[in-house]
Amino acid sequence: MDLTLSQCFIAVDDHDKALAFYRDTLGLQVRRDVSFEGMRWVTVGSPAQPGVEIVLEPPVADPHASEADRRAMAELLAKGLLRGVIFSTDDCDALFERVQASGAEVLQEPVDQPWGVRDCAFRDPAGNMLRFAQRRND
Repeated sequence: MDLTLSQCFIAVDDHDKALAFYRDTLGLQVRRDVSFEGMRWVTVGSPAQPGVEIVLEPPVADPHASEADRRAMAELLAKGLLRGVIFSTDDCDALFERVQASGAEVLQEPVDQPWGVRDCAFRDPAGNMLRFAQRRND
């Protein structure tokens, strides 16, 4: 039995800003951008991983969530307290320069980590932490 990842989720508060970052800055492909019953289903993915999609969704996508829950999630997102993702790259320094030039908030410049990667970190437009790791060939 094969088990593979097909989708993961990143909370965003503005789909258009998120698309500008994930598509235009990071170079991910838009796989789906569909409006349905007042919601918007947007997925992006790497050309190198056609079977994996990142769903860009509101912090609370459940239409039955209470207003208090919506406010709480929006506050957590604004503080950058929701989990982000770690991307792999073959050139951490070049990626850092490109993302920094976009105006994204830098959390960590490229650093060689003791666990065998060189990585850097940014916040996306919604405040999510994104890490970009390059395996070192020591």
